[in-house]
Amino acid sequence: MRVGVLTGGGDCPGLNAVIRAIVRTGTSVHGCQFVGFRDGWRGPLEMDTQPLDVQAVRGILPRGGTILGSSRTNPLADSAARDGKSGLERVRENLASAAVDALIAIGGEDTLGVANRLHQAGVKIVGVPKTIDNDLGATDYTFGFDTAVNIAMEAIDRLHTTAESHHRALIVEVMGRNAGWIALHAGMAGGANVILIPEHPFDIDEVCDYVQQRFETRYAPIVVVAEGAHPKAVSATVAETKLDAFGHTRLGGVGQLLAAEIERRTGKEARATVLGHIQRGGTPTAFDRVLATRFGIGAIRAVADGDFGTMVALRGTDIVRVPIVDAIEELKLVPTERYAEAEVFFG
Repeated sequence: MRVGVLTGGGDCPGLNAVIRAIVRTGTSVHGCQFVGFRDGWRGPLEMDTQPLDVQAVRGILPRGGTILGSSRTNPLADSAARDGKSGLERVRENLASAAVDALIAIGGEDTLGVANRLHQAGVKIVGVPKTIDNDLGATDYTFGFDTAVNIAMEAIDRLHTTAESHHRALIVEVMGRNAGWIALHAGMAGGANVILIPEHPFDIDEVCDYVQQRFETRYAPIVVVAEGAHPKAVSATVAETKLDAFGHTRLGGVGQLLAAEIERRTGKEARATVLGHIQRGGTPTAFDRVLATRFGIGAIRAVADGDFGTMVALRGTDIVRVPIVDAIEELKLVPTERYAEAEVFFG
């Protein structure tokens, strides 16, 4: 078989480990040949390919990012139509002209949404879940999440000493558009005093009161906030109103908003640190390397078995297959009761 591989959406640690496992296992065990599509769905849409063999994946296990490149190109958008053909039709024709028997799409909710539409249109496709936010409901964990949490935790550890030395409140803004898994895990692991997540709108008065109480104990507070967290009666803090190809606005600024309000209301100095893309970059943790490798092996096995329209997923400690549609129907959000015993603040 000739198998195509692409990585879509935001990059995250572990993508190269998936690609490596697919190619090495597919070549040595299943006798497959591979072609890489550049920059997510732009690759099959524009017929932009690159060779993908064992030599091409040597040494990439510890590398962050993706050797195939990525983008948020949406072949289902009206702008993808050309010469009287929809983007979906162009992708199907280009896959056929490239003699691709099956396609493995590695990505999150948006990438897998396109994959599901292609499957419905008759394309032989297998999905691999990818999101550092860990919000895909069909899998217990996604690779990249553990790396992002560890990076955020280390930043929080370092900020504790600065906060205490200067008697100031420090706000750490981490990724998490709709789900606060990174903020929750990193905040708990780093000993944050306040954790704010998108699932539970917060009361700014309560946050400031808690910060004031913390100062009265002679300790400087650390506040961890997900980028999608927002005060009550406000839907989100938007950094940019321009939409991407999948209709998402760019979030950001909630950390600065909190710092300004805390300083104004408590009279104490407050500073915000936005980790941003630092969480995405660099080498993946051992957990993410192993999970990504297992996902890659599972994906090429699904292709070899002809089990198309499925996605590999982690359930407990097992790699299983689920319908791709299960991953995009409903996001996995943080339930308050899951960490009810922890000393965290939800607003």
